[in-house]
This record gives sequence, C-alpha cells and structure tokens, in this order.
Amino acid sequence: MTGTAQQGGAAGVRIDVWLWAARFFKTRSLAKREVEAGRVAIAGASCKPSRLVRIGDRLHVRRGEDRYEIDVLALAETRGPAAVAQALYCETEAGRQAREAAAALRRLQGTDLARPAKRPDKRARRLIRALGDIDAF
Repeated sequence: MTGTAQQGGAAGVRIDVWLWAARFFKTRSLAKREVEAGRVAIAGASCKPSRLVRIGDRLHVRRGEDRYEIDVLALAETRGPAAVAQALYCETEAGRQAREAAAALRRLQGTDLARPAKRPDKRARRLIRALGDIDAF
C-alpha cells in the first residue's frame, strides 16, 4: 500500500516523510532539517532523516516551544487530509499534560508574542517578507 496509510507489516517509512505526512511540518525538507538538527528522537535517541519509522515507535518531536511525545499507529508516505494525518499517531497522556502545562506557564509569564496593535503597513510588510519565515528557524 505505497502512498497510503498502512496498518501492518514490518516495513517502515522514512522519519522525515512520515512527519510531513502526519502534518507535524509543512514541507518534507523542513521535516528533514528538524530531524538533522536533533529536534526529533525515536525512543529517546536522535536519528537521521533516513531512519525508518515503524508502527509502535515512540517519537519525541520538538516544534518551536511545544514538545510532543507520540506513539506511531499507522504509516503513510503521502500527505492527506488532517483527519487522516491525526489517525497516524496518538499523543501520550503524559506528553499532552506536560505540553499544556508549559503553554499555560508561557501564557502566565507573557512570553508569547503579543498581537500587534494594528495591521502592518507597506514598509512593515516588506520587512516581514525580507525576513522570511521566522517559524522555520
């Protein structure tokens, strides 16, 4: 079943492809870069982008300020609708509670970015475009 969600079998899917298909990252190249940077681990150990993910693996994914601890339920090589992507994994309860607690702490400390008072003008939009996608770093 190449290209679709797989339920069984010993075969695996590349970690960068799976993270892209599960919608953790917007592009496969961004997923590859995050794996190479050590922000993704399988069973607590960092890995290479070519590492195969298998059903039952536990992944630790750091995306910005959020840290996800997930179990792989199914494999996919193509990116599909969000409902299909959410069926590929299950977040652990401990990971969910830790992520929500960290988000609540950030809100209390006021470290989240505040919304600007007004829309950016033409000069500010050009500056934003020149800086590129800040979230990618």
